[in-house]
Amino acid sequence: MSHIDPTRESFDQFKSLPRDHPIDMLNLISLHEMARYPDGRAATGADAYAMYGQTSAPVFQRVGGRIVWRGAPQCMVIGPQDGLWDIAFIARYPSAAAFMEMVTDPVYQKDAVPHRQAAVRDSRLIRHAVLEGEDRFG
Repeated sequence: MSHIDPTRESFDQFKSLPRDHPIDMLNLISLHEMARYPDGRAATGADAYAMYGQTSAPVFQRVGGRIVWRGAPQCMVIGPQDGLWDIAFIARYPSAAAFMEMVTDPVYQKDAVPHRQAAVRDSRLIRHAVLEGEDRFG
């Protein structure tokens, strides 16, 4: 089963959490080799995801979002060996309300989301509260 867009239940859970403090969103993305646009246009999944990045950037920046970490997955040390992600990053938002503003923005919905939906084979988006003490595990 692929996970591309949030379910109603998971989005309702997100909305039930506090909206007035910074959040980090861990993004794990697996891309289609070839994008799957409904109109049949040809593009690689990587190219379609790059278009998503370009078209979502103005809204992302306007709401105060920023990328705090990006990585290129290389090897699954713990986990299913067939589950390596193509893209991994953490986006920080000044608040959950800012994230909500981005994902409900009409320009984001119209111009960016179709590229993401065409590009992504599977994904995980995990909300995290920002904690102090970056130099410890617990």
